[in-house]
Amino acid sequence: MALDLFAGIPVTDYAAALPWYEKFFGGQPSFLPNDIEAVWEVAEHRYVYIVQDPKRAGSALVLSFVDDLDDRVADIARRGIEPAGHETYGGATKVIYRDADGNEISLGGGSG
Repeated sequence: MALDLFAGIPVTDYAAALPWYEKFFGGQPSFLPNDIEAVWEVAEHRYVYIVQDPKRAGSALVLSFVDDLDDRVADIARRGIEPAGHETYGGATKVIYRDADGNEISLGGGSG
């Protein structure tokens, strides 16, 4: 069985949100399905997308576990985005980022 996963993040203003997400993901979207949506492939067959949907904006919760958490956090910081917070659960760390709408996009891993 083939499986593709799409995690959606509603934003108030697509044009205003796009530059932040390009910084966060470190590049241009993988593809643009239409004028109010951008999609990044974050791993094979795993996608995160933003879509202009003002009524739902600010409610997304997206968490990706990575094996190189410290490196990714450092790369994102070099691109000008700092974490909004950190949480620790046993031996795992969650690094939390928030976009201008308040959507939570987090990275998790074994350190941080």
